[in-house]
Amino acid sequence: MLRTASAHAYRALCRVSTEAVACSPACSHNRALCVAQPAWSPALALLNNAPAILSPRVQQTLGPTLFSGSCRWRTGLAQRDDPVEETHLEDEHVGQGAASTSDSKSFEKGHIAPEPGMQTMAADGEQQQNEVDVEFSLMQPVYSREYTESVKPKHIVPEKFRQKLANFAVYVARHFFDGITSYNLESMNERKWLRRILFLETVAGVPGMVGGMLRHMKSLRSMRRDNGWIHTLLEEAENERMHLLTFLQLRQPGFIFRGLVLLSQGVFFNAYFVAYVVSPKLCHSFVGYLEEEAVKTYTHCISDLDKGRLPEWSTKKVPDIARDYWKLGDKATMRDLLLSVRADEACHSHVNHTFAELNEGEKNPFAVGTHVVPTA
Repeated sequence: MLRTASAHAYRALCRVSTEAVACSPACSHNRALCVAQPAWSPALALLNNAPAILSPRVQQTLGPTLFSGSCRWRTGLAQRDDPVEETHLEDEHVGQGAASTSDSKSFEKGHIAPEPGMQTMAADGEQQQNEVDVEFSLMQPVYSREYTESVKPKHIVPEKFRQKLANFAVYVARHFFDGITSYNLESMNERKWLRRILFLETVAGVPGMVGGMLRHMKSLRSMRRDNGWIHTLLEEAENERMHLLTFLQLRQPGFIFRGLVLLSQGVFFNAYFVAYVVSPKLCHSFVGYLEEEAVKTYTHCISDLDKGRLPEWSTKKVPDIARDYWKLGDKATMRDLLLSVRADEACHSHVNHTFAELNEGEKNPFAVGTHVVPTA
């Protein structure tokens, strides 16, 4: 009798058309989240209305399979016919699904069903974007006021040949950047400072990404571990990009400026790529000295602000993305922002000078998220 009942249930499954059917009433999910499942709902009805001869053992065996197959997450056009485990949704996820139905965006062909953890964009797109940029960051450098005030320009005296070569390359690059950005300490204003900072940050984000990418590829190629360098290099690249995103809230450059950035980035990326393949130590020394110059640049900017040469910034509101990223607080000033950015650059200089003294196979001495370095 048990075998007969099971055979009846199986044949019922096979006979049901593969056309879309409504979700089963027994499904515990919100109807807005259900996707029509061919074959499962009629079988559920058959199971619920089965005669007494269908033993509890059969119901226990077939029940979980049919119920789990009756309501399932779908993504795009992907379809699965194998039963999956029932997904228990939190109340807020169910509410999101219901909202989607009210917007007449059912999960038909071409629509994507929301998955647990899927990001949703709020009405305030700019604020939401700021939160996303910070939320997905590899690290968030949060400094004390005492530490940021203690950061001062430092210089590692070049002794080895690669250090001298790297220092000379930075000297040449510095004069090139000075010419493009019209850098003159005696005549700087807010607009000129933003021009220099924006141009500097578009280039400063290149070395970390190139170094991390090449070490990543080498790890794959050699089938060996990287010993932690990749993460630190990508942290550096992302941190420089956050500098750029922050100062872009204060000024949007024009087409000529963007063209120069495109040209310089293309040249610098390829040159650094080749140089890193040839000598990673030389490249890290170069970045170490380059970041020393960045510390000097921000120190001069802070000095101009303190001397009253930048009146617009004395009362300028710090961009929201900066407050979220550095945890600056609601009353943060532009000086607080510049102090934090300078501390970041000092960290990059210290890290790269350290990497320049290590062999490629040595372990990364810096912990994940390291951003406070010796200032003495």
